Amino acid sequence: MSFFQHKPLAKKIDFENENMCVELQDGRKLIVPLVYFPRLLQASPKERCNYVISGGGVGIHWESLDEDIHVGNLMLGIFDIDERMHKSA
Repeated sequence: MSFFQHKPLAKKIDFENENMCVELQDGRKLIVPLVYFPRLLQASPKERCNYVISGGGVGIHWESLDEDIHVGNLMLGIFDIDERMHKSA
C-alpha cells in the first residue's frame, strides 16, 4: 500500500523570490524555501532553470549543480538540509 493516494510526480518547476515552486502532474503545487537546498539557493537563476525532470516526474536533477531532489521526499518534508545535519551529528 502506498503512503500517497496519488503518486507525487513533478510536471514543472518555477522559482519565485527565494522559493522553489513544484507543479505536480495532478495539479497540486508545492512551494519550498530554497534555504532547504543550499546549492539551489546559491545558484544563479540560469543554473536553477537548467534542470531535468527524471523518472517520469519522480525526481528533479540539476547536472551542473550536482543536485537531485526526490518529489516524494518533498511531500514528506525531507529536505537536503535535513540530510546534511544528520550526517554531521
